[in-house]
Amino acid sequence: MIRILIACLLAATVTGCTGSQRPQADKAEIAARSYRDPGPSTLTLYTMVNTRSGSGAHTSLMISGSERVIFDPAGSFRADIVPVKDDVLYGITPAVESAYRSSHARETHYARIQTIEVSPQQAEIALQLAKQSGPVAGSFCANSTASLLQQVPGLEQIDVTFFPNKLSEQFGQLPGVVTTEYRENDDADLQKGLAFNNARLNQLDTALTQ
Repeated sequence: MIRILIACLLAATVTGCTGSQRPQADKAEIAARSYRDPGPSTLTLYTMVNTRSGSGAHTSLMISGSERVIFDPAGSFRADIVPVKDDVLYGITPAVESAYRSSHARETHYARIQTIEVSPQQAEIALQLAKQSGPVAGSFCANSTASLLQQVPGLEQIDVTFFPNKLSEQFGQLPGVVTTEYRENDDADLQKGLAFNNARLNQLDTALTQ
């Protein structure tokens, strides 16, 4: 147990898996930004990996069903146009998804992205579980995501773990999972990446509404 706690604390110090301080959106904001992807229902596991040590530093889950959201437990991502309720990010358009992974990928970390197609029913269950999860405590990103996945019919074999890489390994063994990596070599400071992508999303949003 001590080993697990130390590993979680170390992960928290390098990525921001430390408990969300993000402003909370109301129902009107969420409804206004809601986005549904036209493709099939999917679950996408993000694992932020340290480029030097290979250790997993943060876990999150994009759920694409009746709407597309990112369950970002104890995460750091924030953008002016992205409503947040507890640890669920709403309105995940292609531009927002790009900004999300770009913000996390930098000199010190890359994003491992694993996607599996699921039934609409599975996606809806995952979506409701994410919305019901409430705010997640710091360092529980992988634990809460694994707990969510384990409750989705067909994914009961997922074991709950505190380690992002362990969850990624399990997820990667599911039939049909497609795995990619996203890398950037910009500044190691996560806050700079967040600020840059927030500004880019604001510019795009302004252009679309003019």
